[in-house]
Amino acid sequence: MAKATPKKEAQPENEQSTTLMGWARCSRAGGALKLSLHSDAVTNCRTYATSDGTDYVPLVISMAALRRVIDGEQAVTTVSQFQDS
Repeated sequence: MAKATPKKEAQPENEQSTTLMGWARCSRAGGALKLSLHSDAVTNCRTYATSDGTDYVPLVISMAALRRVIDGEQAVTTVSQFQDS
């Protein structure tokens, strides 16, 4: 199977664009949230540094979509990063 490549998600007008970084889903046993992040996307994404010099990757997950995953209403939701304008 070919590796997935990061892609821009369709966004409603007046919303900031995002880049798909991966997926979030419940574990098969239901006791954990599993994140699957595309390694190339994470390597190439924007980071920020805290005052102690540690670098972090800012990612976002829709709370409403995550709730639907947790409640079993949908299988997965996206993990994304906002793009600079």
